Amino acid sequence: MTVSGKVSERPTAVVFGAGSVGRGFLGQLFTESGYQVVFVDVDAALVAALTSRAAYTLRLSGIDKTEDLVIAPVRAVDGRETAAVAREVAHAALVATAVGARALPAIARPIAQGLLLRWQASHAQSLNIIVCENLHDAPEQLSGFVVDALPQAERMQLTSRVGFVPAVIARMAPVPTPEQRAADITLVVAEPYKVLPVSRDAFVGEVPDVAGLFPVAPFEAYTARKLFIHNAAHAMLGYLGAYRGHRYGYEALDDAWVHRRVGQALKESSRALVSAFGFEPVALQEHIDYLLLRFSNRALGDPVSRLARDPLRKLAPNDRLVGAARLAERYGVESQGLAWGIAGALTYSDPEDPHAVAMQARVQAEGAARVLSEVSGISAGEDLGKLVLAHYEALVSDRDF
Repeated sequence: MTVSGKVSERPTAVVFGAGSVGRGFLGQLFTESGYQVVFVDVDAALVAALTSRAAYTLRLSGIDKTEDLVIAPVRAVDGRETAAVAREVAHAALVATAVGARALPAIARPIAQGLLLRWQASHAQSLNIIVCENLHDAPEQLSGFVVDALPQAERMQLTSRVGFVPAVIARMAPVPTPEQRAADITLVVAEPYKVLPVSRDAFVGEVPDVAGLFPVAPFEAYTARKLFIHNAAHAMLGYLGAYRGHRYGYEALDDAWVHRRVGQALKESSRALVSAFGFEPVALQEHIDYLLLRFSNRALGDPVSRLARDPLRKLAPNDRLVGAARLAERYGVESQGLAWGIAGALTYSDPEDPHAVAMQARVQAEGAARVLSEVSGISAGEDLGKLVLAHYEALVSDRDF
């Protein structure tokens, strides 16, 4: 077991969210870069364990080997203790979020209170918040929530003193199983991939020196590639894998029926990305080939339920599947493969996922065509809608196709 980081006087990096991205990726990068990590989370048992141990276990599970790291120094604060969280923000050298898009409103208030404390103390240092959420406009949303939580007189300071920095999270880190949590509540498993692209232009002041941090500009191309290649493929493995009865993403990838449709979708996304952003086709294909190799990593045990969860959000007009199909449409690329992914999402049912339950209730009450129109902005009469609904009917009737 390798120890990452030594206890010493260090600047603090406050990470909202001690889950798979927070512990599985950010904690490693920040401690390796000389920070003490302060996690903010509402999981009381995890907060207590992180505080007590001042460390946690990160298991890097690659295709060829597995290695356990002890990530330290860390501590944790209960996210419901707003005043305590605000004090951490006030003194932080860096902040990051990894809470999930739906939780952004909840963290805005303690961030705003921390900024007020910081400014009242005449803290001259600017603060950058690296926003690590799978939502294309997450930095803008968080900034808006923070603005709303600030007094009117203080809002003008936000733009000049705080950077809301978008990031592309590409390291895969499945949610720990109940068995893993019972054995070691701090344990998190992730792949070794260690690159964190961020928008160079979004920082206020100097870009911090952080291991794995990859500042790029223009950033839009990288977010589009992540969303329409990585996230789209993961979603398709989730929805079509669930339809075929698979438990893990690598099993879905091994299924020729699923693999063929995922490959078709990635070709469609690739052609659109090349046209829209000027990606070099050979390099983009190499990126896809490496990504599929990473998806085949059995050691991660990445469940289909994680890849597919929250279908209502993933079917949004600008998200991974519909957004990719619309981009392809813009450049004259027919979205046969992506339509399979959208159709698969409409069939997805998981009693443990409240958003999937809500979607299926709507599909049963209103019909797939109306849900597709209202959730995804795809009408039944347009070409993409016809493709999706034809694939949907084939799936629900279990036709031989």
